Amino acid sequence: MKAILCKEYGPADTLVIEDVPSPVAKGRGVKVRVKAAGLNFPDTLIIEGKYQLKPTLPFSPGGEMSGEVIAVGEKVTRFKVGDRVAGLTGYGAFAEEVIVPEHNLLLLPDGMSDEKAAAFMMVYGTSYYALKQRANIQAGESLLVLGASGGVGRATVELGKAMGARVIAAASSAQKLAVAEAAGADELINYTEEPLKDTIKRLTNRKGVDVIYDPVGGDYTEQALRAMAWNGRHLIIGFAAGDIPKIPANLTLLKGCSVVGVFWGSFTQREPEASAQNMMELMKLYAEGKIDPKISEVFEFEDYAKALGALTERRATGKVVLKVGF
Repeated sequence: MKAILCKEYGPADTLVIEDVPSPVAKGRGVKVRVKAAGLNFPDTLIIEGKYQLKPTLPFSPGGEMSGEVIAVGEKVTRFKVGDRVAGLTGYGAFAEEVIVPEHNLLLLPDGMSDEKAAAFMMVYGTSYYALKQRANIQAGESLLVLGASGGVGRATVELGKAMGARVIAAASSAQKLAVAEAAGADELINYTEEPLKDTIKRLTNRKGVDVIYDPVGGDYTEQALRAMAWNGRHLIIGFAAGDIPKIPANLTLLKGCSVVGVFWGSFTQREPEASAQNMMELMKLYAEGKIDPKISEVFEFEDYAKALGALTERRATGKVVLKVGF
């Protein structure tokens, strides 16, 4: 089978496509023929050795995929050959076949395309866990979404509206804000044209925002935190801007607020039953038409470097997907 391999840490153009042995399903492992792989920001970090997960070289990147079950281990009870599934792999999805633990797979509903399935679990799983378990967001509260047109950002706009929040979307261009508005955002902020802190206060009648969803980092983290409401929750998702901010601790005291880490991957492993319940609820929201993955671009298998570049250059407005099945 063919796989995209990281044989040495470096940028996307150092990856190669090679033939590798087909994996064998054992125990609770499920062998999936990959049809599509969803790209996420951690994929750009893991190939450069900058992510907390560091697989042994060589490895195939790709933490999310969809496809068809072609073999199951002897202890698998929930899936059978022929099932259409989406799954979380951590790494390994940029390959024609991959072994996925049974508890990391989701049976797909009829009518859900391979591309949408590959773009679903990580962004909606991360955002729903953040809003539900970490922020305990309530209907009527205000929610600021930084990077609101990206994969997790747009998903958070949809979920915030579905959970009854007033959503304020922030992004770096009018084109990106149009994506957030189409997803249901109530208010829009272009943070390259207007001061983030002052605009948030204006939009909230100086009360401040109740929940901040922050996958961006950099200078925007402190600006947003300074516009936090009393008892607010600032959710730290990631650092797409490249810089990990140093938050002045006195702001949490003055605001009476919480800065909350969101590590969804660890949550899925530590609390698998709660994670599975979240996924069931997300599929119900999808069936009701309240959430729907937006595919920014779909790339051919050999164009993996261009696909990863869409993330590193922050051009994506929605999810980037790699076609894997031949």
